[in-house]
Amino acid sequence: MRAAVCVRAGGPEVLEIRELPVPAVRDGWSLVRVMGAGLNRSELRTRQGHSPSVRFPRVLGIECVGTMAVSTDPSLPEGTTVAAVMGQMGREFDGGYAEYVLLPNTLLMPVTTTLPWEVLAALPETYLTAQGAFDALGIRPGERLLIRGGTSSVGMAAASIAHGHGVEIAATTRRPEKAGALTAAGVDHVLLDDGASPRTPWPAGPSHVLDLVGTSTVVDSLRLVCRGGTVCVAGSLSGWLIRDFEPIAMIPSGTRLTAFHSDDAKGSAGAAVLQRVVHNVEAGIYQPNVDRVCGLDDVAAAHRHMEDNQATGKVVILPQSPS
Repeated sequence: MRAAVCVRAGGPEVLEIRELPVPAVRDGWSLVRVMGAGLNRSELRTRQGHSPSVRFPRVLGIECVGTMAVSTDPSLPEGTTVAAVMGQMGREFDGGYAEYVLLPNTLLMPVTTTLPWEVLAALPETYLTAQGAFDALGIRPGERLLIRGGTSSVGMAAASIAHGHGVEIAATTRRPEKAGALTAAGVDHVLLDDGASPRTPWPAGPSHVLDLVGTSTVVDSLRLVCRGGTVCVAGSLSGWLIRDFEPIAMIPSGTRLTAFHSDDAKGSAGAAVLQRVVHNVEAGIYQPNVDRVCGLDDVAAAHRHMEDNQATGKVVILPQSPS
């Protein structure tokens, strides 16, 4: 099989296309024919060498969609459409940047859908994170949501979900040329991120903030949200740690700070949520944004595209060679 292998830490050029043996099935693991895989910034950071537990060479990819090629799970017969996210994919064991991947049965989520592979592949990691964060925030129709990091793939998915539920949305972007994409995703107010605290259109502040920028903006988000509102951190575009964080001083009384991690939505925990997302996409309630679709040979260029912050929405690879 063909796979994009990260041979060492470095730039996009360390992703090499190689011929590898198709993985041998073992107890508790099944072989999936990968029909699509979404690219994620966590894979970019792993490629750069910022994941100390990862040993190279490694096939990256923390998510994929495809069909069961060889199954050891009676509930998932061969040919079943499945998705998988997280669970150390592309880190402890090889991930989705390949024509086939061997995965633990506990990660596999059956999906019933008529969506094309490039659309289905854009959903699992991104929409499970966005939907999980949306549910953690507890947003109701008519409330006000600020999305920080709006043109990230999760930000675009969150805008689509919020718009589908009748929420008024403001979203930030550092690139004025991406304002149209946010508007198309359902954002009511596009805010240019110039490094300062964004000026929202609501005098009382947003009722909820979905912070995908993360550590560098969380404290400011807590100041922005209305009293009694909720801030959910579901991204780490600015790193992992908040230095000198003082909860009593920095969290206003009555304001809630929570988080969502997509590892909480893997396997059986995420299957029903992903099916709900797929249904809403098929019904036109959610509008997934696919930035570009490429093959395995273009993975290095796709990583460069992400690293240069050019993507608006999801970058997807379709690993199967054209017949």
